[in-house]
This record gives sequence, structure tokens and C-alpha cells, in this order.
Amino acid sequence: MNKMPLIGLGLATIGASGKTLDVFFPLIAFAGGDLESSNLYNSWNQLMDDNILEIQDVEALNIEDKTTLSALQSLNSNIKLILCRIQEDITIQSIEEAYLKLHLISYKFFQPNTLNLDNLFNTLPNVAWTNNGPIELESINHSILESKRAHRSLEIKSIDKFPRLTDYIVPPGVRIADTSRVRLGAYLSEGTTVMHEGFVNFNAGTLGAAMIEGRISAGVIVGKNSDLGGGSSTMGTLSGGNKVKISVGENSLLGANAGLGIPLGNNCIVEAGLYLTGGSKVEVFDRDMVSQGVVKADQLSNQDNLLFIRNSLSGAVEARINLKSVELNDALHKNQ
Repeated sequence: MNKMPLIGLGLATIGASGKTLDVFFPLIAFAGGDLESSNLYNSWNQLMDDNILEIQDVEALNIEDKTTLSALQSLNSNIKLILCRIQEDITIQSIEEAYLKLHLISYKFFQPNTLNLDNLFNTLPNVAWTNNGPIELESINHSILESKRAHRSLEIKSIDKFPRLTDYIVPPGVRIADTSRVRLGAYLSEGTTVMHEGFVNFNAGTLGAAMIEGRISAGVIVGKNSDLGGGSSTMGTLSGGNKVKISVGENSLLGANAGLGIPLGNNCIVEAGLYLTGGSKVEVFDRDMVSQGVVKADQLSNQDNLLFIRNSLSGAVEARINLKSVELNDALHKNQ
């Protein structure tokens, strides 16, 4: 992974009030990157007195790619070309920096939970995301009226602080059945398939090929070759008082409509319909099915080779030794 400092070249959408609504970063240069990236960083860094700079002369950027250069020279009037520099990973100070950090995760330069995203929600504006780009909420009624008058289509896709990932970045080797369910800031590794009911929040994602038919909440990471069954849920840390970062290890399965409130180890299975919270009382069995006593589920965090089930006779939650291996269907994850 690349380290700080870095500079992103961004296209900022400016609302009717003059405020920045979003920023798309097609190019990011790292001081500690390869020779081309490092040279670009040094060139841009010489232009900057502050951490955000509006660019008036595109030629000053020293971009060799003529296609990119041509696109930047023909920007719309409501698009501003900027450079945003991050010298150290501190609390977010601006909309530009917020979007740059979300891009860094979705480009997979940094894994979830490795960047400081403090103040993200306070910084990002709530806007209307439309087929014509972001529109300020204060202007949306006027925009609707204008679209009706001109017989133009205006589709409001969502009203939110976060846009969908694929309006900015299309990760390679990934299949997403419903793009509205994956936010910018999601980290999706090659071979990941997100089905229609799957959801991936910002600062969350997969570390390898995975089947996602459930919800990956903010801060949650899923290991390679793991499967989140339809309607399953992982507990996040944005609300509800949960402070523990949930994760799913490698080769593990979260069954349909199951829930997870502890970090799950490798080669583990949570039975369909079972919501396992940190405080759940779990009877632990050894390989010979001899009871080892009852513990809280959080004491089993990150332990490998466990099968969590609910006893159909007593209703008690049990943790047994998992003798099965979870295998993904390779044909479903060759997302060429």
C-alpha cells in the first residue's frame, strides 16, 4: 500500500450556491509511489501553497496522456478542476479531502479501517443524486420545475451524503447486480460478486473473491472465499453503541438471514437465521461433542473452525467444531 503524502487531481461539482457538492478523482499521485507517480506528485506539489488549489491552466499539470488532457480542457462551467493534497492522515478538514479518502479506499490503495475518517459525516453535504449529477437540496425544486418545462428527464436516484461507487469507480473483476447498493468508499477485491440484496457500505468490503448476498456495514471486512448469504447482516459501528470492528475470516459462511456481532474466524459457519451478538450465551463443544461450558459469544471472537447453530430442541446456541469447508463456485466469480 502507498503511504502519505499524496495529491489527487479532482473534478469538483459546484452547486448554484457556489458550494462544492462532490469531487471525482481520476488521478492520484504519491510521493512514495513509482517513478511516474512520484514525478507527478513533485510537479503538482510545486504548484501548491495550500492543500487545495484550483487549477486554471491545465497545461501546468504536466499530464502526458493526451486523452485525459483533452477531457480536462473541455469541462462544463459548473465543474472546477482542483488539486487536493493530504500530507498526513488526520481528521478530515474539507469536502475535497473527504472525497479523496473515499476514492483511496475504493481504488484499493488503502484497506478499510486504515484511514482517519473522523468528521466525515459532518463534512459531506446531503445532496440529491440525479442522472444529471448532484444537485443541492435548496435547488432541487427549481431543477424539477426546469426539467418539466423543458421536457427533460430528471431522475432523483437518492438523497444522501454518499453517492454510489460506480458513478466514480468501476473496480476490475467485480460483478454488482444493483449498483445503488454499493457506496463510494467500498473496497471490492477482484472476484467479488455482489448480488441484488447485497450491500456494501463505505470503509468496508472484501479482501478477496467473495459472494455478497447480505449486508457489509461500515468498517466490516470479509476475507477471501467467504459467503454472506441472502439477507444476512453484519453489525456496524456507526450507530447502536457497538464499538467492536466486525470481520468475517476466510472460507467462512454467514447463512441466509443470519446476523453477526463478533469478529468471525477462518473456516466458520453461522447457521441460517441465527443472529450472533457479542452477549449471546453459547455452549461450546469439543470435537467429541463433549460440552466445555457456556461462554459469551465475544469470547469466541476470531477463533477458527467453528460452527454456530441453534439447537432445534432446546433453542440454545451452540458452537461446535466445523468439519466442513466453505467453497465458492469458481464460475460465479470469474468476473471477466
